[in-house]
Amino acid sequence: MKFLIIGLGNFGASLAEKLTNQGNEVIGIDSSMIKVDALREKISHTICMNATDEFTVSGLPLKDTDVVIVAIGEDQGANVMATALFKNLKVKRLISRAINPLHEMVLKALGIDEIVHPEEETAERWSKKLCLKGVIDSFELSDDFSLVEANVPVRYVGRKIEELNFRQKYALLILTTIKKTEVIGKLGTHITEKKVQGVASGELILEKDEIMVIYGANKDIQRFLKSN
Repeated sequence: MKFLIIGLGNFGASLAEKLTNQGNEVIGIDSSMIKVDALREKISHTICMNATDEFTVSGLPLKDTDVVIVAIGEDQGANVMATALFKNLKVKRLISRAINPLHEMVLKALGIDEIVHPEEETAERWSKKLCLKGVIDSFELSDDFSLVEANVPVRYVGRKIEELNFRQKYALLILTTIKKTEVIGKLGTHITEKKVQGVASGELILEKDEIMVIYGANKDIQRFLKSN
């Protein structure tokens, strides 16, 4: 995959390195030449530029980029301006960093659904979400085991959990499911809310657009996700 990361502070730089190490092509951008030089040998490409300038940004290979991540943290104004610019340029997938609740509210008003909170979420967690197909979110319990939120595969829709032989096939447990509902936010925008359905039983029938919460070894989780 091809990623464009705007802002190479602690979070942006760490995420850029992890994504590069996982075999992805990463373009890291920052207005500080010091930060750009520090990563020049560690990620695929680095560019020193102002990501709030429309003329300069329009020259980037946006059509070929799968994900744009605005990781600017020091300057909220620059973060919002860059986010709005990439939103207007209609990139395939846009993720932006929020510093506080007000900042998050502004990003949601711009129509940004995927928001990063580096103070709560690690670069490791986000690299897993971005690289493993179908992962909505993840939480590392140790170096080897994780809890992962993943979309219910189409082939599982309408089937009971006990019918899947999930534990035997993948050595994983389905702990619960989450339903997604759309509500109107404070600013009149549509927001997706998640509601946990409780401990999953063998009789539970999986539904379309639901999320499964899976527990197990990272290697088994990756094997399951790749099979879908």
